[in-house]
Amino acid sequence: MAQLPAGIRFIISFSRDQWYRAFIFILTFLLYASFHLSRKPISIVKGELHKYCTAWDEADSRFSSQSSKSGSVAPRQLPDNETDCGWAPFDKNNYQQLLGALDYSFLCAYAVGMYLSGIIGERLPIRYYLTFGMLASGAFTALFGLGYFYNIHSFGFYVVTQVINGLVQTTGWPSVVTCLSNWFGKGRRGLIMGVWNSHTSVGNILGSLIAGYWVSTCWGLSFVVPGAIVAAMGIVCFLFLIEHPKDVRCSSTLLTHSKGSENGTNRLSLQKQILKTEKNRPLDPEMQCLLLSDGKGSIHPNHVVILPGDGGSGTAAISFTGALKIPGVIEFSLCLLFAKLVSYTFLFWLPLYITNVDHLDAKKAGELSTLFDVGGIFGGILAGVISDRLEKRASTCGLMLLLAAPTDTLPFSAPLPPTAMLLLSGALVSGPYALITTAVSADLGTHKSLKGNAHALSTVTAIIDGTGSVGAALGPLLAGLLSPSGWSNVFYMLMFADACALLFLIRLIHKELSCPGSATGDQVPFKEQ
Repeated sequence: MAQLPAGIRFIISFSRDQWYRAFIFILTFLLYASFHLSRKPISIVKGELHKYCTAWDEADSRFSSQSSKSGSVAPRQLPDNETDCGWAPFDKNNYQQLLGALDYSFLCAYAVGMYLSGIIGERLPIRYYLTFGMLASGAFTALFGLGYFYNIHSFGFYVVTQVINGLVQTTGWPSVVTCLSNWFGKGRRGLIMGVWNSHTSVGNILGSLIAGYWVSTCWGLSFVVPGAIVAAMGIVCFLFLIEHPKDVRCSSTLLTHSKGSENGTNRLSLQKQILKTEKNRPLDPEMQCLLLSDGKGSIHPNHVVILPGDGGSGTAAISFTGALKIPGVIEFSLCLLFAKLVSYTFLFWLPLYITNVDHLDAKKAGELSTLFDVGGIFGGILAGVISDRLEKRASTCGLMLLLAAPTDTLPFSAPLPPTAMLLLSGALVSGPYALITTAVSADLGTHKSLKGNAHALSTVTAIIDGTGSVGAALGPLLAGLLSPSGWSNVFYMLMFADACALLFLIRLIHKELSCPGSATGDQVPFKEQ
């Protein structure tokens, strides 16, 4: 019999379950990368909406002086849709406040909507909910760009577009995190989700490059093209997203691929103990996987949340207050508030800062700013690997926040080249942000106290990311208010935010060091009836 080709041998070396998991990993990665791809253009286009026009002002002064002497004044002709300093109404001296208001409109709507999105999302099919959000987001992203083609100069039009876009984009994060957590157990979750969360930086990089390609010639396309990409990915989501392994009869990874008979025997024993506490009611295999992935003893019946459900099934959606009682949710939520404040300030204002300080055009500033996102890719993966190895999520976040604070104040004045500082700052700022929004959220959403309730994950994720989004809204707004008095004030604000984020983790870090595993997984504080 002839030997199989190398490519075929590679394909059959993986099981059916592994191929499905790889497919879901890649698909959810691309889906949420497209969301971030559509958020980046506004930061790139800021440099075009308000151009650096000091040279024009000096020329106007000389021209006016000469004209007054000659007794004749002939106004300089401008394109119909532009002024010397950019696009009205952003061509005035208050442009930073107006641009900050655009950021705040999107992010404030996103923060408010996120609290509702998790509650709504856990009651609807993920595939339909996410598809709707992506189609709507694509439409409103493109609508912002249509303002260029239809010569719209109403500030209210751009604000309303940003608000609605912020609301519909809240469908994305709880949906993709819930879906991915359904497919992957708790083992090596930090590494898996650290790699997966690089979609944020990949989306930002692609958004910067796409928006930068048209920003100097036709900035409307900087929004229309990303909007079309998001809408197209929404169709892909509808056609291919699989919400749960059981939908295609896939089993749990840890139950299928045990590492030795002893380990398998221990897991089987633990499964029997859980089934006894459930009074012989069978659990979903994936939920058993999530509950047993740490392999540390049985679960006492008093250490679970009894949730009201139909027919006593115990799988009803968790309440908002019930989710807040899960240990670590409040602390990590408040930490993320300040971590996301820093991250989104860089996301929305870094290109304009580079334009103003280095006097680069919008395209070059956008390309240089992508180095921050490249650093973010490595930061997210590094945070996941370290937290998996040490089994200390809070301590990992705390260390990176401590190191990030000085880099926030020295982006272009440090001994290192600007490129190196952007990479380093991106890694240290994005690491904690990535870890909390992915692995930590999934850990808390599958906490033992939830008794395997899969419906809770979407709510927990929405609470954590929703609270973080409050900071994401405040950061760009404060940057818009502080930047007229000097960019150094903005960077001092970012350093203060990092210190606040670290402060909220102190108690969890102490718990991790004194009782390993207690910060996100093993401590069970309550029993809710």
